[in-house]
Amino acid sequence: MCQLLGMNSNQPADLRFSFAGFAERGGRTGEHKDGWGIAFHTRRGVRLFRDERPSIDSPLAEQMKRRRIKASNVVAHIRKATQGNITQQNCHPFTRTLWGRAWSFAHNGDLKGFYPDAGRYDVEGDTDSERAFCYLLSGLAERFDQQPSRRALYVAVSELAAEIAVHGVFNFLLSDGDTLFAHCSTQLHYVSRSYPFAQASLIDCERSIDLSRHNGPDDRMAVIATQPLTHDETWHAFVPGELKMFAGGHVVEAASLRLPQHSCLSQCAA
Repeated sequence: MCQLLGMNSNQPADLRFSFAGFAERGGRTGEHKDGWGIAFHTRRGVRLFRDERPSIDSPLAEQMKRRRIKASNVVAHIRKATQGNITQQNCHPFTRTLWGRAWSFAHNGDLKGFYPDAGRYDVEGDTDSERAFCYLLSGLAERFDQQPSRRALYVAVSELAAEIAVHGVFNFLLSDGDTLFAHCSTQLHYVSRSYPFAQASLIDCERSIDLSRHNGPDDRMAVIATQPLTHDETWHAFVPGELKMFAGGHVVEAASLRLPQHSCLSQCAA
């Protein structure tokens, strides 16, 4: 299935290091060759980059490894298609606007027979993932006329995720540029990075970084990935059925949803 990568930080951070290892999984160290994408949430909104080519062969992905874009929330995805054609339109992340904020979403899994009634958001491609995203946002829009409290938002996302997850594997990342939701159906991990920062070395390629040279004492971030990206940091596995909400670079809410299981502008850097 697909691969997910997310980041939530208390300061705008540079994700080039983590993305460099992640991109290797799009055809070199992984079999996910059906496109990729990345969404950066900045103070100006969301910047979305997508390509239907494998990330290891994509000139755009190569640019992302060198391009210094700082963001407090990032959602990235490498696709192995289970539903939908191999087109840029079907590449994740997907973005929509709700309550005047840009939201991004990426999904790893396969939802069988999930064809909900049309909601407030139109589906542009032909993937189960985009249908799930539109269903989530439509459900939030129906529940709240305006942005609710963080706690109320967490409860609503958990309820909607439970409704969707009965259809199959539903690992996902969802962000509104302030908070980042990460739901594990089968497999997801995260690492916390804070002072004193240490050196990190990528698993998928020979590249290391001394995080202490790029981050200050007050910087804090969490990186979420389907599989750990580094071999010298402590990555924490999600419990299947767990939804975590990240804000300010750390977990602020976490609970098991008891969902059905399926086999199948500082110098911050992350």
